[in-house]
Formats: sequence, structure tokens, C-alpha cells
Amino acid sequence: MEQAAVTPATSRPSIIQLSIKEKAALYAAYMPYLKNAGIFVPTNKEYRIGDDVYVILALMDDINKLPIAGKVAWISPRSPAGTRIQGIGVHFPADDSGVNAKRRIEELLGVALGSSRQTHTL
Repeated sequence: MEQAAVTPATSRPSIIQLSIKEKAALYAAYMPYLKNAGIFVPTNKEYRIGDDVYVILALMDDINKLPIAGKVAWISPRSPAGTRIQGIGVHFPADDSGVNAKRRIEELLGVALGSSRQTHTL
């Protein structure tokens, strides 16, 4: 008797809408040290490194949203003392969506990129 091969169902990426309205919040969330850059997303949902996520990013007063199909590269768990925000760092892809997101964020941040202020990640 032949047995049918069971293939695991591929899970669809989570869709996350993230709206950042202030330059200080954008600075705190931006992850320029990743190869293609990335963004910190506050969330209580559990993820694993490498999980696919689809972020729809709204920046400041820009009416155009940036769709980004990224991967979880950082996990910030709930801190017992409440000193860190729980969430994930999403690594931008090397495609046009990632390049455009990185370029737009860096345009908005300008000289603030060189700051040594604390961020949500490092």
C-alpha cells in the first residue's frame, strides 16, 4: 500500500501595518546596520528569526505607503523591568521595495542618522 507524501502547509507572511508619525520615532525604529537596512515593529505577537512578514509602512505625512516583504532579523522580548519595547526587527529585502524604503527613511532622517541616541534595537 502506497502512502501519500505529506507536505507541510506553507504559512503566509503576517501583514503588519506600521505608521510612524514623528522623526524621533523613525530614528528609534530604523535599523541601518542591517545589510539592506530594516525597521523595528512593536508587537506582542510571537515570531521567530527568519519568519516572513509583509509590512505596510506609513511615514510621517507621506500619503504613499511603502509595502515591504521582509524577514524577521531581530526579536526584542518583553522586558521584565519594562525598559525595552517588545517587538521585531524586519530586514528589508534587496529588491526595489527594500531599496525604496531605505532611501525614503534616510531622506526623512537626514543628519539625524549620525546621532548616538538610543534606539529600540541597539
